[in-house]
Amino acid sequence: MDGIPNPATQDDSWEVAGLRFRSRLIVGTGRYKDLEETGRAIEASGAEIVTVAVRRVNLGDPGAPMLQDYVDPKRYTYLPNTAGCFTAQDAVRTLRLAREAGGWNLVKLEVLGPPPFLYPDMRATFEALEALLKDGFQVMVYCSDDPIAAKRLEEMGAVAVMPLGAPIGSGLGIQNPVMIRAIIEQAKVPVLVDAGVGTASDATYAMELGCDAVLMNSAIAHARDSVRMARAMRAAVEAGRLAFLAGRMPRQYAADPSSPLQSGLIGR
Repeated sequence: MDGIPNPATQDDSWEVAGLRFRSRLIVGTGRYKDLEETGRAIEASGAEIVTVAVRRVNLGDPGAPMLQDYVDPKRYTYLPNTAGCFTAQDAVRTLRLAREAGGWNLVKLEVLGPPPFLYPDMRATFEALEALLKDGFQVMVYCSDDPIAAKRLEEMGAVAVMPLGAPIGSGLGIQNPVMIRAIIEQAKVPVLVDAGVGTASDATYAMELGCDAVLMNSAIAHARDSVRMARAMRAAVEAGRLAFLAGRMPRQYAADPSSPLQSGLIGR
């Protein structure tokens, strides 16, 4: 491919917390109609990391359907998260319990503000991150699309920063690409767009901006055909990554004809 790495191969892998992955699509495990659909959609997505809302998913009751029966933890990297937590204390407690239950050390932290927007509560997020780092967790952090806040998280010790594209579950796509790009340009840890993706073009755009990966749940789980949408998202992330590596043509405000205006000239 003329020297451009194929994002589906190890040549263009990415790394977080010492772990290396080929897929740049991370998917959630909630909101599907049942666990069977969850498993089929995740497989179709090609994802290697799956987020698990430990407060909402059955991981330990063998008397009820368990996520592990449909999404094999030996095949996928489970990323426990704190979905539904509105205080730093609740988030820290949730992840400590998750580590006791499954031994997970790589986790995703999110502390939410009140409805209806569920915007990241950054003051509580900083507080929770500090406590989790003291406990030895490796923390990927959901955050506002604020370059100053994202840089502070990195300097504190976050292994990845995950600015929202738009409010959780909104499907609005990336609303603030300028700030997402600013976060990427100054970061020395992976940057992932998390929340707000609604369709394949949103995922492509995130990758074209230079994100290391994209995380989504509702965009796949709420699609009319979740398995087909998972396939679309897989292709979209790969296309966006290739476009970023290729380097888009410059934008300009005048025409530049691709065919010659004078006879006898060789067209471009």
